[in-house]
Amino acid sequence: MKTAFGMALRFGGFLFACLVLQASAAEGDGYPSKPVRLISPFAAGGSNDTVARIVATEVSRGLGQQIVVDNRPGAGGATGTDYVAKAAPDGYTLLSGGMGSLTVGPSLKKLPYNTLTDFVPVALIGRVPHVLASHPSLPARSMKEFIALARKNPGKLHYSSGGVGSFNHLAGELIAAMTKVTLVHVPYRGGAPAATDLLAGQVELSVAALNVALPHLRTQRLRALGQTGAKRSSMLPDVPSIAETVPGYDVTPWYGVLAPAKTPASIVSRLEREFLGVLRKPDVQEKFRLQGAEPTGLGSAQYRELLRTDLQGWKNIVVDAGIKLN
Repeated sequence: MKTAFGMALRFGGFLFACLVLQASAAEGDGYPSKPVRLISPFAAGGSNDTVARIVATEVSRGLGQQIVVDNRPGAGGATGTDYVAKAAPDGYTLLSGGMGSLTVGPSLKKLPYNTLTDFVPVALIGRVPHVLASHPSLPARSMKEFIALARKNPGKLHYSSGGVGSFNHLAGELIAAMTKVTLVHVPYRGGAPAATDLLAGQVELSVAALNVALPHLRTQRLRALGQTGAKRSSMLPDVPSIAETVPGYDVTPWYGVLAPAKTPASIVSRLEREFLGVLRKPDVQEKFRLQGAEPTGLGSAQYRELLRTDLQGWKNIVVDAGIKLN
Protein backbone atom coordinates (compact mmCIF):
# COMPACT_ATOMS: atom_id res chain seq x y z
CA MET A 1 0.00 0.00 0.00
CA LYS A 2 2.77 2.41 0.96
CA THR A 3 4.66 1.65 -2.24
CA ALA A 4 1.57 2.08 -4.37
CA PHE A 5 0.66 5.25 -2.53
CA GLY A 6 4.15 6.62 -2.97
CA MET A 7 4.09 5.83 -6.67
CA ALA A 8 0.76 7.61 -6.98
CA LEU A 9 2.18 10.66 -5.26
CA ARG A 10 5.22 10.67 -7.51
CA PHE A 11 3.04 10.26 -10.61
CA GLY A 12 0.76 13.03 -9.41
CA GLY A 13 3.73 15.28 -8.87
CA PHE A 14 5.04 14.46 -12.34
CA LEU A 15 1.64 15.19 -13.88
CA PHE A 16 1.41 18.50 -12.01
CA ALA A 17 4.87 19.48 -13.24
CA CYS A 18 3.82 18.68 -16.82
CA LEU A 19 0.71 20.82 -16.46
CA VAL A 20 2.76 23.71 -15.10
CA LEU A 21 5.17 23.46 -18.02
CA GLN A 22 2.26 23.22 -20.43
CA ALA A 23 0.64 26.31 -18.91
CA SER A 24 3.92 28.15 -19.22
CA ALA A 25 4.13 27.18 -22.89
CA ALA A 26 0.55 28.32 -23.32
CA GLU A 27 1.64 31.81 -22.45
CA GLY A 28 3.52 31.87 -25.75
CA ASP A 29 7.05 30.86 -24.67
CA GLY A 30 8.01 34.37 -23.60
CA TYR A 31 5.73 36.18 -26.04
CA PRO A 32 6.00 39.03 -26.60
CA SER A 33 9.74 39.67 -26.45
CA LYS A 34 9.65 42.75 -28.70
CA PRO A 35 7.18 45.44 -29.83
CA VAL A 36 4.04 44.33 -31.67
CA ARG A 37 2.72 46.14 -34.74
CA LEU A 38 -1.01 46.74 -35.09
CA ILE A 39 -1.72 47.54 -38.73
CA SER A 40 -4.51 50.04 -39.38
CA PRO A 41 -5.39 49.73 -43.09
CA PHE A 42 -6.67 53.31 -43.24
CA ALA A 43 -5.16 56.77 -42.89
CA ALA A 44 -4.40 58.32 -39.52
CA GLY A 45 -7.30 60.25 -38.01
CA GLY A 46 -10.11 57.96 -39.15
CA SER A 47 -12.25 55.81 -36.86
CA ASN A 48 -10.24 52.60 -37.40
CA ASP A 49 -7.02 54.40 -36.50
CA THR A 50 -8.55 56.09 -33.44
CA VAL A 51 -9.98 52.89 -31.95
CA ALA A 52 -6.72 51.05 -32.66
CA ARG A 53 -4.69 53.64 -30.75
CA ILE A 54 -6.98 53.56 -27.71
CA VAL A 55 -6.65 49.81 -27.22
CA ALA A 56 -2.98 49.68 -28.27
CA THR A 57 -1.98 51.99 -25.44
CA GLU A 58 -3.81 49.93 -22.82
CA VAL A 59 -2.89 46.46 -24.10
CA SER A 60 0.78 47.49 -24.24
CA ARG A 61 0.73 47.69 -20.44
CA GLY A 62 -0.69 44.19 -20.06
CA LEU A 63 1.69 42.63 -22.57
CA GLY A 64 4.75 44.40 -21.21
CA GLN A 65 5.70 45.43 -24.74
CA GLN A 66 4.66 48.39 -26.84
CA ILE A 67 1.99 47.96 -29.50
CA VAL A 68 2.81 50.32 -32.36
CA VAL A 69 -0.04 51.40 -34.66
CA ASP A 70 1.21 51.33 -38.26
CA ASN A 71 -1.04 52.98 -40.87
CA ARG A 72 -1.00 51.32 -44.30
CA PRO A 73 -3.91 52.82 -46.29
CA GLY A 74 -4.98 52.04 -49.83
CA ALA A 75 -7.56 50.18 -51.92
CA GLY A 76 -10.36 50.66 -49.39
CA GLY A 77 -8.35 48.96 -46.66
CA ALA A 78 -7.28 45.99 -48.79
CA THR A 79 -3.60 47.03 -48.92
CA GLY A 80 -3.01 46.92 -45.17
CA THR A 81 -5.28 43.91 -44.71
CA ASP A 82 -3.36 41.91 -47.30
CA TYR A 83 -0.07 42.96 -45.68
CA VAL A 84 -1.14 41.25 -42.45
CA ALA A 85 -2.49 38.20 -44.30
CA LYS A 86 1.01 37.62 -45.70
CA ALA A 87 2.90 38.46 -42.49
CA ALA A 88 4.70 35.88 -40.39
CA PRO A 89 2.25 34.13 -38.02
CA ASP A 90 4.30 34.92 -34.94
CA GLY A 91 2.02 37.37 -33.14
CA TYR A 92 4.13 40.43 -33.92
CA THR A 93 1.97 41.73 -36.79
CA LEU A 94 -1.73 42.18 -36.08
CA LEU A 95 -4.61 43.73 -37.99
CA SER A 96 -7.01 46.38 -36.77
CA GLY A 97 -9.69 44.96 -39.02
CA GLY A 98 -12.92 46.56 -40.11
CA MET A 99 -16.13 45.54 -41.77
CA GLY A 100 -15.24 47.27 -45.03
CA SER A 101 -12.12 45.32 -45.93
CA LEU A 102 -13.04 42.03 -44.25
CA THR A 103 -16.69 41.45 -45.15
CA VAL A 104 -17.97 44.21 -47.44
CA GLY A 105 -15.09 44.29 -49.92
CA PRO A 106 -14.97 40.51 -50.44
CA SER A 107 -18.67 40.63 -51.29
CA LEU A 108 -17.94 42.93 -54.22
CA LYS A 109 -14.76 41.67 -55.80
CA LYS A 110 -11.98 39.14 -55.57
CA LEU A 111 -9.33 40.28 -53.12
CA PRO A 112 -5.80 38.92 -52.59
CA TYR A 113 -6.82 37.48 -49.21
CA ASN A 114 -9.57 35.28 -47.81
CA THR A 115 -11.14 36.60 -44.63
CA LEU A 116 -11.95 33.18 -43.20
CA THR A 117 -8.78 31.28 -44.14
CA ASP A 118 -5.99 33.88 -44.08
CA PHE A 119 -6.70 35.20 -40.59
CA VAL A 120 -7.43 33.99 -37.10
CA PRO A 121 -9.80 36.31 -35.20
CA VAL A 122 -8.47 37.53 -31.85
CA ALA A 123 -11.32 39.69 -30.53
CA LEU A 124 -14.03 42.09 -31.61
CA ILE A 125 -13.37 45.34 -29.77
CA GLY A 126 -16.04 47.82 -30.78
CA ARG A 127 -18.73 49.19 -33.01
CA VAL A 128 -18.82 52.71 -34.38
CA PRO A 129 -22.25 54.22 -35.09
CA HIS A 130 -22.29 56.22 -38.31
CA VAL A 131 -24.45 59.02 -39.66
CA LEU A 132 -25.35 60.27 -43.10
CA ALA A 133 -23.89 63.75 -42.70
CA SER A 134 -24.47 66.69 -45.01
CA HIS A 135 -22.88 70.06 -45.51
CA PRO A 136 -25.27 72.73 -44.13
CA SER A 137 -25.55 74.28 -47.59
CA LEU A 138 -27.58 71.25 -48.70
CA PRO A 139 -31.27 72.27 -48.55
CA ALA A 140 -32.40 69.15 -46.69
CA ARG A 141 -32.82 68.62 -42.96
CA SER A 142 -34.11 65.06 -42.88
CA MET A 143 -33.90 61.80 -44.82
CA LYS A 144 -37.31 62.48 -46.34
CA GLU A 145 -36.22 65.90 -47.62
CA PHE A 146 -32.88 64.50 -48.83
CA ILE A 147 -34.55 61.73 -50.83
CA ALA A 148 -36.95 64.20 -52.45
CA LEU A 149 -34.06 66.54 -53.31
CA ALA A 150 -31.93 63.73 -54.75
CA ARG A 151 -34.79 62.48 -56.92
CA LYS A 152 -35.25 65.97 -58.35
CA ASN A 153 -31.50 66.26 -59.02
CA PRO A 154 -30.26 62.85 -60.23
CA GLY A 155 -26.48 62.63 -60.46
CA LYS A 156 -25.94 66.12 -59.02
CA LEU A 157 -25.28 65.25 -55.37
CA HIS A 158 -21.85 63.95 -54.34
CA TYR A 159 -20.79 61.86 -51.36
CA SER A 160 -17.27 61.20 -50.13
CA SER A 161 -15.84 57.98 -48.71
CA GLY A 162 -12.58 56.59 -47.37
CA GLY A 163 -11.94 54.69 -50.58
CA VAL A 164 -13.50 52.42 -53.18
CA GLY A 165 -15.03 49.42 -51.42
CA SER A 166 -14.81 51.02 -47.98
CA PHE A 167 -17.70 50.81 -45.54
CA ASN A 168 -18.89 54.38 -46.11
CA HIS A 169 -18.74 53.86 -49.87
CA LEU A 170 -20.99 50.80 -49.69
CA ALA A 171 -23.25 52.36 -47.07
CA GLY A 172 -23.79 55.27 -49.47
CA GLU A 173 -24.42 52.94 -52.39
CA LEU A 174 -26.94 51.05 -50.30
CA ILE A 175 -28.76 54.28 -49.47
CA ALA A 176 -28.90 55.16 -53.17
CA ALA A 177 -30.11 51.69 -54.13
CA MET A 178 -32.79 51.45 -51.44
CA THR A 179 -34.13 54.97 -52.06
CA LYS A 180 -33.80 54.74 -55.85
CA VAL A 181 -31.70 57.89 -56.21
CA THR A 182 -28.49 58.54 -58.17
CA LEU A 183 -25.51 59.85 -56.20
CA VAL A 184 -21.93 60.49 -57.36
CA HIS A 185 -19.27 58.72 -55.29
CA VAL A 186 -16.00 60.59 -54.59
CA PRO A 187 -13.37 58.26 -53.05
CA TYR A 188 -10.46 59.42 -50.87
CA ARG A 189 -7.50 57.70 -49.23
CA GLY A 190 -9.06 57.42 -45.80
CA GLY A 191 -11.89 58.87 -43.75
CA ALA A 192 -10.05 62.00 -42.60
CA PRO A 193 -9.55 63.60 -46.04
CA ALA A 194 -13.09 62.57 -47.00
CA ALA A 195 -14.38 64.49 -43.98
CA THR A 196 -12.16 67.48 -44.75
CA ASP A 197 -13.72 68.01 -48.17
CA LEU A 198 -17.21 67.52 -46.74
CA LEU A 199 -16.52 70.28 -44.22
CA ALA A 200 -15.20 72.50 -47.01
CA GLY A 201 -18.35 71.95 -49.07
CA GLN A 202 -16.47 70.22 -51.89
CA VAL A 203 -18.98 67.38 -51.57
CA GLU A 204 -22.48 67.54 -50.14
CA LEU A 205 -22.68 64.25 -48.26
CA SER A 206 -20.76 61.49 -46.53
CA VAL A 207 -21.52 58.50 -44.35
CA ALA A 208 -19.28 59.46 -41.45
CA ALA A 209 -18.30 57.88 -38.16
CA LEU A 210 -19.49 59.67 -35.06
CA ASN A 211 -15.92 60.23 -33.86
CA VAL A 212 -15.36 62.26 -37.05
CA ALA A 213 -18.75 63.94 -37.35
CA LEU A 214 -19.82 64.60 -33.76
CA PRO A 215 -17.70 67.71 -33.03
CA HIS A 216 -18.88 69.27 -36.30
CA LEU A 217 -22.50 68.34 -35.64
CA ARG A 218 -22.28 70.16 -32.32
CA THR A 219 -20.90 73.30 -33.97
CA GLN A 220 -23.40 72.98 -36.86
CA ARG A 221 -20.64 72.72 -39.45
CA LEU A 222 -22.34 69.47 -40.46
CA ARG A 223 -25.90 68.23 -40.29
CA ALA A 224 -26.96 64.65 -39.46
CA LEU A 225 -29.72 63.39 -41.75
CA GLY A 226 -29.92 59.93 -40.18
CA GLN A 227 -28.06 57.23 -38.28
CA THR A 228 -27.05 54.04 -40.07
CA GLY A 229 -28.03 51.55 -37.35
CA ALA A 230 -31.46 49.99 -37.01
CA LYS A 231 -32.10 52.05 -33.88
CA ARG A 232 -31.11 55.48 -32.65
CA SER A 233 -27.85 55.61 -30.75
CA SER A 234 -27.85 56.89 -27.18
CA MET A 235 -25.08 59.23 -28.30
CA LEU A 236 -27.47 61.02 -30.69
CA PRO A 237 -30.97 60.25 -29.40
CA ASP A 238 -32.57 63.15 -31.28
CA VAL A 239 -31.29 62.02 -34.68
CA PRO A 240 -33.56 59.41 -36.32
CA SER A 241 -32.20 56.22 -37.79
CA ILE A 242 -32.26 55.99 -41.58
CA ALA A 243 -34.43 52.91 -41.11
CA GLU A 244 -37.24 55.10 -39.79
CA THR A 245 -37.55 56.48 -43.32
CA VAL A 246 -36.01 53.59 -45.29
CA PRO A 247 -37.23 50.34 -43.67
CA GLY A 248 -34.59 47.61 -43.56
CA TYR A 249 -31.56 49.88 -43.69
CA ASP A 250 -29.16 48.74 -40.96
CA VAL A 251 -25.38 48.95 -41.24
CA THR A 252 -23.06 49.63 -38.31
CA PRO A 253 -19.37 48.89 -38.77
CA TRP A 254 -17.32 47.03 -36.23
CA TYR A 255 -13.62 46.82 -35.50
CA GLY A 256 -11.64 43.87 -34.29
CA VAL A 257 -8.15 42.48 -33.97
CA LEU A 258 -6.96 39.60 -36.13
CA ALA A 259 -3.68 37.75 -36.59
CA PRO A 260 -2.30 35.91 -39.62
CA ALA A 261 -3.57 32.35 -40.04
CA LYS A 262 -1.48 29.70 -38.25
CA THR A 263 -0.55 32.05 -35.42
CA PRO A 264 -0.05 29.73 -32.41
CA ALA A 265 -3.20 29.22 -30.35
CA SER A 266 -1.31 30.14 -27.17
CA ILE A 267 -0.48 33.58 -28.59
CA VAL A 268 -4.03 34.13 -29.88
CA SER A 269 -5.38 33.20 -26.45
CA ARG A 270 -3.02 35.63 -24.71
CA LEU A 271 -3.97 38.45 -27.07
CA GLU A 272 -7.68 37.67 -26.79
CA ARG A 273 -7.47 37.88 -23.01
CA GLU A 274 -5.57 41.17 -23.07
CA PHE A 275 -7.79 42.93 -25.63
CA LEU A 276 -11.05 41.83 -24.00
CA GLY A 277 -9.66 42.75 -20.59
CA VAL A 278 -9.00 46.39 -21.45
CA LEU A 279 -12.57 46.82 -22.72
CA ARG A 280 -13.80 46.31 -19.17
CA LYS A 281 -11.85 49.32 -17.90
CA PRO A 282 -14.11 52.34 -17.26
CA ASP A 283 -11.50 54.77 -18.59
CA VAL A 284 -11.22 52.82 -21.84
CA GLN A 285 -15.00 52.72 -22.19
CA GLU A 286 -15.11 56.47 -21.66
CA LYS A 287 -12.41 57.01 -24.30
CA PHE A 288 -14.45 54.94 -26.73
CA ARG A 289 -17.58 56.98 -26.04
CA LEU A 290 -15.74 60.27 -26.40
CA GLN A 291 -14.79 59.11 -29.88
CA GLY A 292 -18.35 58.09 -30.74
CA ALA A 293 -17.53 54.39 -30.43
CA GLU A 294 -19.20 51.68 -28.41
CA PRO A 295 -16.89 49.12 -26.74
CA THR A 296 -18.10 45.68 -27.79
CA GLY A 297 -16.13 42.63 -26.72
CA LEU A 298 -16.45 39.29 -28.49
CA GLY A 299 -13.94 36.47 -28.14
CA SER A 300 -12.17 34.67 -30.95
CA ALA A 301 -14.86 32.03 -31.59
CA GLN A 302 -17.75 34.51 -31.52
CA TYR A 303 -15.84 36.92 -33.74
CA ARG A 304 -15.25 34.16 -36.28
CA GLU A 305 -18.98 33.46 -36.38
CA LEU A 306 -19.68 37.17 -36.87
CA LEU A 307 -17.31 37.21 -39.83
CA ARG A 308 -19.14 34.28 -41.41
CA THR A 309 -22.55 35.85 -40.84
CA ASP A 310 -21.53 39.29 -42.11
CA LEU A 311 -19.88 37.91 -45.23
CA GLN A 312 -23.11 36.18 -46.22
CA GLY A 313 -25.24 39.15 -45.20
CA TRP A 314 -23.25 41.64 -47.29
CA LYS A 315 -23.31 39.30 -50.28
CA ASN A 316 -27.09 39.22 -50.01
CA ILE A 317 -27.26 43.03 -49.73
CA VAL A 318 -24.94 43.53 -52.69
CA VAL A 319 -27.00 41.20 -54.88
CA ASP A 320 -30.42 42.45 -53.74
CA ALA A 321 -29.47 46.13 -54.06
CA GLY A 322 -27.54 45.64 -57.31
CA ILE A 323 -24.44 47.34 -55.90
CA LYS A 324 -21.43 47.16 -58.21
CA LEU A 325 -18.01 48.75 -58.25
CA ASN A 326 -17.18 50.84 -61.31
